[in-house]
Amino acid sequence: MNVVALLAADPLLDGELRWTPLLIVVLKVLVIFVLGLVGTMFMVWFERKVVAGMQNRIGPNKAGPFGILQTLADGTKLFFKEIMNPARSDPWVFRLAPFLAFVPAFLVWSVIPLGGDFTEGRDGTVTWFGQVTRVQLADPPVGILLVLAMSSIAVYGIMLAGWASGSKYPLLGSVRASAQMISYEAALGLSLAAVLLSAGTLSTAGIVAGQNSLSNWNLVATGFVPFFVFLVAVTAELNRPPFDLVEAEQELVGGFHTEYSGIPFALFYLAEFMNTITMSAIVVTLFLGGPQPITIGETTLSIGFIPGALEGTLWFVLKLLAFLYAFVWFRATLPRLRYDQLMDLGWKFMIPISLGWFLLLAAIRTGDANQWNPVVVVVSSLVLLGLGYLLFVAALRVSARNREREGAMF
Repeated sequence: MNVVALLAADPLLDGELRWTPLLIVVLKVLVIFVLGLVGTMFMVWFERKVVAGMQNRIGPNKAGPFGILQTLADGTKLFFKEIMNPARSDPWVFRLAPFLAFVPAFLVWSVIPLGGDFTEGRDGTVTWFGQVTRVQLADPPVGILLVLAMSSIAVYGIMLAGWASGSKYPLLGSVRASAQMISYEAALGLSLAAVLLSAGTLSTAGIVAGQNSLSNWNLVATGFVPFFVFLVAVTAELNRPPFDLVEAEQELVGGFHTEYSGIPFALFYLAEFMNTITMSAIVVTLFLGGPQPITIGETTLSIGFIPGALEGTLWFVLKLLAFLYAFVWFRATLPRLRYDQLMDLGWKFMIPISLGWFLLLAAIRTGDANQWNPVVVVVSSLVLLGLGYLLFVAALRVSARNREREGAMF
């Protein structure tokens, strides 16, 4: 019996069919919002505890078991602190900037698959309340473009916060953030282009569905290089150590949020840790199969007593925790780069290698489609890329030498 016949037989069913999809969307929004806030609190505690262990310190251990409520205590303290407005600040932009940094971190979660049944013959959809849906808020055909857009918009909060503060140190921090974003956004986009070339779709659910085995993970399919470029670029985009030049306390007091206190400062604080979780989720989705279980050949590491959709969520969380630990590990062990080293790494290394690797993958893919000799394709592509990189380095050295001569003349 089709839907029209059902509605004719029972008019009350009309309301159920019309309201059920809306209720499912509202439920998804609430779950993502609550889990996002709780996850951010957990991330703050997790980073403090792991860094303390690596540096032979105790870390939070008073508020709650293992100090897990310390983050809640800090948030409560910030909630009751006075909000200061500097005399030379732009009041409207000064108050708006924290929200521009905080909201994009949440919006990215709308297109991330958080679970689902991706077993053979399934595309990750589940049935809730009689409706076929996905364990993600939305799956637009261009979902990955939303991720790029939100990662670019987030820097506006930092930039406007520094500019609107009316102070030189926050302004320097915001200028650094803008330059840093421009330097690493290009490398991030080029490494992402390699993933899209391999996946053949812009849908995040489609990218996950194509990674149905370990050999099909984009980490392997793209040759590992885009993964490492993306990871370094994401770390720089997050302004996390060793790339935290926008809030280097030895140089800029507190950086772009020096003049903030109370709830606005808490929003920046939450945005930093939420962005860490968000970008870790993006890395898992793009390169490690998202909620897909680990499959090696014909063997699938499955958890038998957990349903398919929930099992996918568990795999997603386990992969996510691995990257969160890696970001904390970076913070605890790597020294901060100088600003010129930061720029050199982005422009002279990250962008050329990500562009060159993308061209190499495109050449190999074209050769496979036209049945060219793969050895000739790879060797000729590597030779051309090597020559291109040498010319690029030579041009940079000539430019630097000319600037030195101009400086000596004056």
